Amino acid sequence: MALSVQDRIEIGELIALHGHLMDAGELDRMDELFTAEITYDVSDFGFGQLHGIAALQEAAVALGDGNPVGHHVTNVIIAEVDGAVRVRSKGIGIYADGTSGSVEYDDAVARTATGWRISYRRVIAHRLPLGGRATRSA
Repeated sequence: MALSVQDRIEIGELIALHGHLMDAGELDRMDELFTAEITYDVSDFGFGQLHGIAALQEAAVALGDGNPVGHHVTNVIIAEVDGAVRVRSKGIGIYADGTSGSVEYDDAVARTATGWRISYRRVIAHRLPLGGRATRSA
């Protein structure tokens, strides 16, 4: 499958839409982002894998004030890998107390009858500089 420029634009907008919907609390619109059978892997945060849109909505409600107030996505890379479309991006979460965190999103996206949707997402926590590789002081 060769991705067209239009495909790349639509996939980029899909990735960006996640933050807008989450930050607005528009959990009823998650079907605009994810396939019905989405696997959402938040193992790095101790929550395991969530399956299906309802599980995502329930988890967001349960997390309550622990959710970021701002999800910001950057560094979006779209690639075809073994016949599938993969997207890597960086995320910055801003919390109500002013703290922030950094993640990487590893997504598989699929074209559906209603447009591109995320069918798999792994959220990878970034807690150490240089990917956790040892650093030396000069």
